[in-house]
Amino acid sequence: MTISDSQLLPLLTRIADALDRMAPPAAPANDLKGADAFVWHADQTWLEPVAEVSRIDLALLKGIDRQRDELVANTRRFVQGLPANNALLWGARGTGKSSIVKAVHGALNDEAPGSVALVEIHREDIPTLPRLLHILRTAERPCILFCDDLSFDSQDDTYKPLKAVLEGGVEGRPRNVIFYATSNRRHLLSRTMIENEQSTAIHASEAVEEKVSLSDRFGLWLGFHNVDQPTFFDIVRGYCTHYGLDIADADLKQAANEWSVTRGSRSGRVAWQFFQDLAGRHGKRLE
Repeated sequence: MTISDSQLLPLLTRIADALDRMAPPAAPANDLKGADAFVWHADQTWLEPVAEVSRIDLALLKGIDRQRDELVANTRRFVQGLPANNALLWGARGTGKSSIVKAVHGALNDEAPGSVALVEIHREDIPTLPRLLHILRTAERPCILFCDDLSFDSQDDTYKPLKAVLEGGVEGRPRNVIFYATSNRRHLLSRTMIENEQSTAIHASEAVEEKVSLSDRFGLWLGFHNVDQPTFFDIVRGYCTHYGLDIADADLKQAANEWSVTRGSRSGRVAWQFFQDLAGRHGKRLE
């Protein structure tokens, strides 16, 4: 059976249309001026704009004054084009590590709108850092590259490209990019991982040095720890004042202490969770 040209053209057109529908949509163009915050999607090579960052005001972060002041000063120098360090924020869960990064970013943009962008990269996308930095290098604004809960376990060698990106690579870190990471581990690596390297390596000290040197690439280390009882109450009271929830100190202290005992810890996260419960029970909207 022979197909004529007049029959073949509509058939090919239908096939082409079907292939177009099956093909994945093209990733949107990256516009680093379109927002103040972005999330990196490595599979699409796309920076998704974030219209509103989930953050709290810098003034509401209690018990971490030194860490706040050092991070603000370091970030302000970076935004001004002065030398600044990559920062590792390490310590206990819920102590304000990621909150302070987002709060500092918001505070500096409140001072000078659009002065710095916040770009979040997920832990599993660390191997794509060189590709992301190539995009950020062309941005006409300073960018804070942020990775929350960064750590590495046994058999995980993705820390090696991170080391090269932070300082040791041929291109190095772009001048308009600074890297901030949070971790529950001071050296980003589990104790088991380091001990395994010691037991299996020909030169154990060299193996451990290779692993631990990753955290040394961060020039600024900021430690975060659980807070004492008075500071825990100050955090809760700060939320009450900020959101206009009027509760007597005696009642607030008793309820806050009971909440922290049931949770088994006192931290900024536990204080916020308690306040959310408190505001809900009092019919207070958090706007």
